[in-house]
Amino acid sequence: MQMPRWIKSLLPLVLVGLLTLTACSSAPSKYDQAQQDTTGFKAPAAVEKGAEKGGTFNQFFPASEGEFSVVPSQEKQGFAEYKLKRDGETLAMLTINDTISLPAAAQKYEDATKTVAGFPAVEQGSTATGLLVNGRYQVKVLSRSDAFTASDRAAWLEKFDLAGLAKLEANTRAFRKVQKKQAIQERKAAVEPTDAAVTAPPAPTTQPESITQPKSTTVPNSTLETSPFLVPTPTS
Repeated sequence: MQMPRWIKSLLPLVLVGLLTLTACSSAPSKYDQAQQDTTGFKAPAAVEKGAEKGGTFNQFFPASEGEFSVVPSQEKQGFAEYKLKRDGETLAMLTINDTISLPAAAQKYEDATKTVAGFPAVEQGSTATGLLVNGRYQVKVLSRSDAFTASDRAAWLEKFDLAGLAKLEANTRAFRKVQKKQAIQERKAAVEPTDAAVTAPPAPTTQPESITQPKSTTVPNSTLETSPFLVPTPTS
């Protein structure tokens, strides 16, 4: 039985319509895009197999207190994030991430000139303060309000259960494996000459005397005491 000519002429249009529906159904939703935009703050696409589960970090975040609410935002392998809110406004983002997937994130603490709660801490731009626990777990507070200052960030970092996080029994074998791989890559980079080293002119025989400026690492107590974003922590 032969197919009518008008049906044959409609077949290409039907096929195009089916392909369009298939493409639309597979397109990411706005929620998928939001997840991609906020996941890990430039975290690497690949996560090391030994990275700690994001849910493991939940117990170490500060609890809600007074007029401040600490609300879960997202978690994934090696990463967890909460929002710090007051009266519905997001004041800051609180995060913990496992740097096993991004060793460079831990390297920036090697030259830290200050500490928070005994852990090396650094300012990351003008809106973020982070510290590193056990050379592996990065705890950060990121301002989302102009009035939430560096002193506020440091104070809220201390509200994390940092002592508990330091006792976390993670997959240390996987962590050592990543550290070993990183050390090998660094040795190779030190041995292999770069183009700049080959073409660079000879260094001068004399060097100007450098002047070392003292660095201050303390945070004025008066700033913390007058901050509107802090709740006094009861002492035992």
